[in-house]
Amino acid sequence: MEIGGAGVLQIRQVLLFFVLVGMSQVGSDSGRFSVAEEMQSGSFVGNLAKDLGLEVGELFSRGARVVSNDNKQRLQLDINTGDLLLSEALDREELCGSTEPCVLHFQILMKSPLQFLRIELQVKDINDHSPVFLEKEILLEIPENSPVGAVFLLESAKDLDVGINALKNYTISPNSHFHIKMRVNPDNRKYPELVLDKALDYEEQSELNFILTALDGGSPPKSGSALVRVVVVDVNDNLPEFEQPFYEVKISEDSILGSPVVTVSAWDLDSGKNGEISYMFSHASEDIRKTFEINQKSGKVSLTSSLDFETTEAYSIIIQATDGGGLFGKSTLIIQVMDVNDNAPEVTVSSITSPIPENSPEIVVMVFSIRDRDSGENGRMICSVSENLPFVLKSSVENYYTLETERMLDRESQAEYNITITVTDMGTPRLKTEHNITVLVSDVNDNAPAFTQTSYTLWVRENNSPALHIGSVSATDTDAGANAQVTYSLLPPPDPHVALASLVSINPDNGHLFALTSLDYEALRAFEFRVGAADRGSPALSSQALVRVLVEDANDNAPFVLYPLQNASAPCTELVPRAAEPGYLVTKVVAVDGDAGQNAWLSYQLLKATEPGLFGVWAHNGEVRTARLLSERDAPKQRLVVLVKDNGEPPLSASVTLQVLLVDGFSQPYLPPPEAEAAAAAPADPLTVYLVVALASVSSLFLFSVLVFVAVRLCRRGGAGSAGRCPVPEGHFPGHLVDVSGTGTLSQSYQYEVCLTGGTGTNEFKFLKPILPNLSTQRSGKEIEENHTSYNSFGFNIQ
Repeated sequence: MEIGGAGVLQIRQVLLFFVLVGMSQVGSDSGRFSVAEEMQSGSFVGNLAKDLGLEVGELFSRGARVVSNDNKQRLQLDINTGDLLLSEALDREELCGSTEPCVLHFQILMKSPLQFLRIELQVKDINDHSPVFLEKEILLEIPENSPVGAVFLLESAKDLDVGINALKNYTISPNSHFHIKMRVNPDNRKYPELVLDKALDYEEQSELNFILTALDGGSPPKSGSALVRVVVVDVNDNLPEFEQPFYEVKISEDSILGSPVVTVSAWDLDSGKNGEISYMFSHASEDIRKTFEINQKSGKVSLTSSLDFETTEAYSIIIQATDGGGLFGKSTLIIQVMDVNDNAPEVTVSSITSPIPENSPEIVVMVFSIRDRDSGENGRMICSVSENLPFVLKSSVENYYTLETERMLDRESQAEYNITITVTDMGTPRLKTEHNITVLVSDVNDNAPAFTQTSYTLWVRENNSPALHIGSVSATDTDAGANAQVTYSLLPPPDPHVALASLVSINPDNGHLFALTSLDYEALRAFEFRVGAADRGSPALSSQALVRVLVEDANDNAPFVLYPLQNASAPCTELVPRAAEPGYLVTKVVAVDGDAGQNAWLSYQLLKATEPGLFGVWAHNGEVRTARLLSERDAPKQRLVVLVKDNGEPPLSASVTLQVLLVDGFSQPYLPPPEAEAAAAAPADPLTVYLVVALASVSSLFLFSVLVFVAVRLCRRGGAGSAGRCPVPEGHFPGHLVDVSGTGTLSQSYQYEVCLTGGTGTNEFKFLKPILPNLSTQRSGKEIEENHTSYNSFGFNIQ
């Protein structure tokens, strides 16, 4: 990923801001401790609380612990006492090599608030290594004409210790020709040099042997030795000389194997074998011999192993040119390794918190550190986090960062976050490291249950069985776990006199509603109540919904006949003149049904008749009319049975018996009822006739009064109209059915007149002439408005 110049400037500004913010929030102190190498694990290093002025209880309460850049736990902290202890024995030579002093860096991480304490641990050297010669036998070929005072460089010993324990001195066994002296190179290495005290004579002694001993400065000192063999060479009086006393070259660490480094050159004024020069590394370490090689004939130095700037930044090599006579010259080659961007940044996580509770501000999710093993621009880094996430990075001390929430999180919106932390260096090409973490958000009870509907309408057919499942309510909670477990309940009704608990119950687990008693449509057509849904969080949250229960009607009421009355001691008797034309209205059967809807639609039919075909009943309104002209052969007394049936399933019915007397006219004012047939055959006493007429008149007046009373009551229930008339219900019914709801009404209203005709000379009685009104009303829905019927013997509305 490449970033332009403007982008780099912006990133630097952001990093500087984070560093300033982090430094303002996280304090840092430092402590310095020292320990000798090779001490056993568990050895006491120091008391952190005492040295840094901290309370021991503070270390425990803030969860103090030791972290390091390389994530290796070499120290452990006893938070109960504040003591720093070694987790393992430390080898100074392995940790720091020749670097002195050997200082290890640690951090003490404490929370609440977040704080870093820097610790430096100096590992002190002990004299645990003896000087060692790479070669146990050192061969020197020295010309016999070498002048007194000539110096010959010997192979040096290696001592891994440093400081006072490092290599200090060389000695040789007593001899008459040589003594030893020390030479210190620019890299502070000490080399033994053999100084000629007495001229050599090849003819007198061609070879000399003595012991070279290396001593260190420890107490007690340690030593190492090697055998020095000096071979006296016959006359060769010219030494090889290099073109340059020092060679300095630079080579990139990513150079391929076999690449040439440099070619050195030397000459010798001698001729023949004494002038032939061969090249070799002198006093080269094992690492140098593995990394480079030199051509003995040409002096060309080549790369034989990969270079790593992070391990070794420079090499110092002594090149020796030796002629055929054994004389040699030396030059120093300095190889500077150039760093390339070959190390990607590293991320070390110190702590991570997951899951984190929702609705909590500014939570530290992760503490981590970054580093790059390269140097310069290649080692400079920028750190960023995925965009469009509610998390921010804050810089702390020494490349430490904290990942924190930018705002409060909502688990219901997103319960899991996949976060990518990207660390990019500034080298060319740029290298980056991505560290992915998954952060879970734990639930908090912040959402109340929500019903799927604000109100529910349930239908229940009357006469239901107790404990009938009549419907369900449902609520959901977007929380999780116990916070999402919903419990249902019935809420107390506003009216304390309503016995809701005796009507319905609810299953608290699934919201199923049950009718506890058998409902009666005629007693209770509808009722409503509220149900609650509460979760099991702490504190619990709840919501409400309205439930309306509508009772459906069942056909459980048979029609009831209002007229003619059936509780009289004798059937009702109707008078019909023999001169009546077909379709003459004899009477009207009025019935009601306590049910509603089609269960209250009534139909009428003639069940039985004395003379079939003489009378007929209109199916839709119950009117009894003559079907043909009356004749003298028709019996004067007719008995009719009318069946009234509703339209329910199954249908229910009632029957009424009518007595009809056929008269020649109203000059025959009284005809005995059927029960008086026997008495009618005998001649009646005039006084008896008058008594009977008076009794009939009184009975008629009583019947009239009863009918008027019933009409007034029915009109009041239906809402009386103006002018003393009952309102005429409007609408049409399908087929032959009459809808009678509530108190049982007819679909039409009729007027009946009873009066004497005038101007005819006959004074005939015009009886029950119907007057049909105009009907233009429509009914709506399943319910049909109640109609009421009234009766009058002398010209009134019968509805």
